[in-house]
Amino acid sequence: MANKILSVDDSATMRRIVGRVVATLGMEILEAANGREALAVLEKEYADIALVVLDVNMPEMDGGETLLAMKKDPRFQSIPVMMLTTESERTRILDFIHDGAANYLVKPFAPDDLAAKMAACLGDFF
Repeated sequence: MANKILSVDDSATMRRIVGRVVATLGMEILEAANGREALAVLEKEYADIALVVLDVNMPEMDGGETLLAMKKDPRFQSIPVMMLTTESERTRILDFIHDGAANYLVKPFAPDDLAAKMAACLGDFF
């Protein structure tokens, strides 16, 4: 059973915050600093990853590009993706949902809100 959550964010602080919430859900955290690193982690760990929490604005490969790459790969398609973004523009958020994101959360956020959205993405785990 998949028991890991991959946090993808160029901010180490944000990855730590996500990691603390993941721990409260009783799951293991994996980390990547950008989309390229995330795809490398997915290559090795995809069978154990229950959720990807994906920042939008990152260097090298942003969250939108990473989401599209994940949804094109049959191994990763079924892994739910939750977008974290500072962008609150409705059309941009709808684009992510259209591209396959399961949920989103606008930064800054309260840890309880993150936990609730993550739990909703995980569905049967809770």
